[in-house]
Amino acid sequence: MQRSLADSRVKFRHLQCFLAVAQFGGVQKAAESLSITQPAVSKTVAELEEILGVRLFERGRHGAVPTREGQLFMPHASACVSALRQGVDLLARAEGEAAATLDIGVLPTVATSLVPPVMRQFAEQWPNAIVRLKTGSNTELLEQLKAGAIEFAVGRLADPERMVGLTFEQLYSEPLIAVVRTGHVLASGALSSATRLLEFPVVVPPYGTLIRQSAESLLRAWAVPPLSSFVEVLSVSVGRALALENDAVWFVPRSAIEFELAHGLLVPIPLPVAGTEEPVGLILRSDTQPTPVGRTLIDAVRKVARERLARDVQARGEEGQGRPPAQRRAKPQASKAAVTSRKKARL
Repeated sequence: MQRSLADSRVKFRHLQCFLAVAQFGGVQKAAESLSITQPAVSKTVAELEEILGVRLFERGRHGAVPTREGQLFMPHASACVSALRQGVDLLARAEGEAAATLDIGVLPTVATSLVPPVMRQFAEQWPNAIVRLKTGSNTELLEQLKAGAIEFAVGRLADPERMVGLTFEQLYSEPLIAVVRTGHVLASGALSSATRLLEFPVVVPPYGTLIRQSAESLLRAWAVPPLSSFVEVLSVSVGRALALENDAVWFVPRSAIEFELAHGLLVPIPLPVAGTEEPVGLILRSDTQPTPVGRTLIDAVRKVARERLARDVQARGEEGQGRPPAQRRAKPQASKAAVTSRKKARL
């Protein structure tokens, strides 16, 4: 088929269905995400395959997997959809009537501390924008970003093969700590024996995540015997409830519980956590440019991250001088700190 004829027959609905099936790995979930029927999705994808003259998916018991041709076509289809959304957002802002829409992904352990200040700044420039915030594991966010379901993600650096086609801009690093409720027996001092940790429920991040690896490294460093019983959860709200109500020892990134630490609801176990820092950064597709509304939100994320770095540098410096927390809060620091990008990607 002549290329010009194929170009004229490819419609926006074809690209939407194609990208949805690629993202969710099947017709059923793609149909649910688009709020249309499964037969409609199958028919639309079949039309696109006929127009292009190639098979875009291998279909089987495990769903739909993009073929080589489908993988080649995917970034270009995503770029087309993204470009159209940029145009719609520009008109929405110019007219001041329709609300611009933005889909982004943020790790749940990062969202609690980062999203509120970011959204306060973002709303000043885009008061009518609709932001659809998606949370999930780092792997899930990367897959959604590659499929074009989100414009950018705030996540962690993955191993090189998972970062193909993506860029990572480090914002800051955060340590993993083990916390318990205020008044917990383990909060009063260092563990007299590593086995004492096993007397209480243990809550750890899910297997395969970067912070789970950090948790396992901490347990080995503390000579804690292998855990025979534990709870795996990425949800901050569930982990918080288990720590407060079940006397659980919760392994969690410090930034996820800043409020609880500041208000004395949770306290860290006084054990060394050096070396558990993991980089948090902006992850974008390398083959597309952010929309105007996306660029504004990205700028807000960068600004909030710089402010966080400045506070951390100030706190570390004043802790070294032995000044109490009240004094540290009373005298804010205006300087900026830079963080170098991690050279080696880790799973």
